[in-house]
Amino acid sequence: MKISVIIVSAGVKNYIHTCLTSIFLQTYLPDEVIVIDNSLQPKFSQEINALYPSVKLYSANENLFYAAALNKGIALSQGEFVLCQNDDLVLDKAFIQEALQGFQLDQRIGSVSGKLLRSGGTILDSTGLFLSLWRSAKERGYGRPDRGQFDQPGFIFGVSGAAAFYRRKMLEALRLPEGYFDSSFRMFYEDLDLAWRAQRSGWRAYYVPTALAYHTRGGSFRPDSGIDKPLGRKYLNDQLHCDLIKNRYRTLLRNETWLDFLLHLIPILIYDLCAWVYIILFRPRMFKLCFKHIFRQSGTE
Repeated sequence: MKISVIIVSAGVKNYIHTCLTSIFLQTYLPDEVIVIDNSLQPKFSQEINALYPSVKLYSANENLFYAAALNKGIALSQGEFVLCQNDDLVLDKAFIQEALQGFQLDQRIGSVSGKLLRSGGTILDSTGLFLSLWRSAKERGYGRPDRGQFDQPGFIFGVSGAAAFYRRKMLEALRLPEGYFDSSFRMFYEDLDLAWRAQRSGWRAYYVPTALAYHTRGGSFRPDSGIDKPLGRKYLNDQLHCDLIKNRYRTLLRNETWLDFLLHLIPILIYDLCAWVYIILFRPRMFKLCFKHIFRQSGTE
């Protein structure tokens, strides 16, 4: 089985080095490692080329953010299975070997998640991506102590974008005109949107708890004060916060059925009320920006 690993990096801190080190120490080595460089720093790409000559590096002329960067990386890759990940993620040495077992259970399993822990190794970051009652993205176990409560493998809704292992056959089947992910999302909800499209098309996702990885939540885009903290939206800048709101709406519009929308209407309204009240009370300058952002994007459909 040919494995491709795609890492999107903004060149922040030392994340890319610890990330790449963990990949090259895998018990099942990938056939290719591709780094999409969003740093816009020539020194960063020069350093990667010098230290990791086997890595295929693509340096963007502009910040592609996460979704478009993954589209570029997947298009450049050749693996039958593609691991898409953040650079603030460190893999356990057996991650790839363990995760591959999930794909072997059924040809309709198109994505696999491992157990993602926070960098300290005691707090859960994600044990699978789910669609919440509020029709938002829910990382199972997020922020809870790891007491073995999610140590059983099984089917899940989708996989976290921090460490998303995909079967290429599924990616090609779900490809949009602009790529595998909706590039207009930039970041946030691109993983749930793909997972939802996969579910609608009959593909399944599987959780393998023995595939371990360690994630510094928000390491690439939050300030230091917000790393690994709950309620991550309060640490986002205005533009990213607007992306978070807008992308949820776009995901719902693309994937939700009218019946399910009506069944979940009350939780959806409660969620939106809380989200907009937070903006009005604590970040009022975002109100106009978010509305303009949402309607401008909708007008380009």
